[in-house]
Amino acid sequence: MNRNRKHTALITGASSGIGLGLTRGFLAEDFNVVANSRHITTAGTLVPSDDLLLVDGDVGEASTAQNVIRQAEQRFGTVDVLINNAGIFVPKPFVDYTPEDFERVLSTNLAGFFYMSQAAARHMQKHGGGQIITISTTLAQQPVAGVTAALTSLTKGGLNAVTRGLAIEYAAEGIRVNAIAPGIVDTPMHKPENHEFLKGLHPIKRLATVQEIVDAALFLVRAPFITGEVIHVDGGAHAGKW
Repeated sequence: MNRNRKHTALITGASSGIGLGLTRGFLAEDFNVVANSRHITTAGTLVPSDDLLLVDGDVGEASTAQNVIRQAEQRFGTVDVLINNAGIFVPKPFVDYTPEDFERVLSTNLAGFFYMSQAAARHMQKHGGGQIITISTTLAQQPVAGVTAALTSLTKGGLNAVTRGLAIEYAAEGIRVNAIAPGIVDTPMHKPENHEFLKGLHPIKRLATVQEIVDAALFLVRAPFITGEVIHVDGGAHAGKW
């Protein structure tokens, strides 16, 4: 990355949890940030500033990606880093998923990735490169008995595969593509009464912190020879049985 100018990160699903942490973390590292979620301007978790642009929109709609990139260009000039963080997790037995569940998860997890990454890649081609980072999950590689997450594995496993494919496709154009596969992260999504069970899903018996996911993203941004990688931040869960 060119160190002679301020860089811009576009983060989806930015109003809470990991996305909120990523937004605050990149702002703290002197990035401009374009933060997106369906209702981010009214969520009350972020306040617009000179280096923070909030853009509402559903990533599952193609028009959102076009609008977010356009506003980012108008405000900051370029998008150097895209972080595909928006995602939906619906824990159900496989046979209990409804067509509505299927469409909702695919809309955010797959269509959201497709539209946003495609728009960002086109932008990065015009501006000499950039980086795409996707938040996946370790469950796509290491399923766990008792954690029913077939739609998560279906969608996030696909994102892991396309991460490698796009890394090869766009390496010569200076676009790096990587993913981060967290274990269970300590966010408001997980009720405190479930924490002991969730800790047991990692060989290192605790939950990940949001900051540890932020640190992994910042590491990838600063590692110019890494592309096509899925970085597991999961306390060793992907390594095997324990």
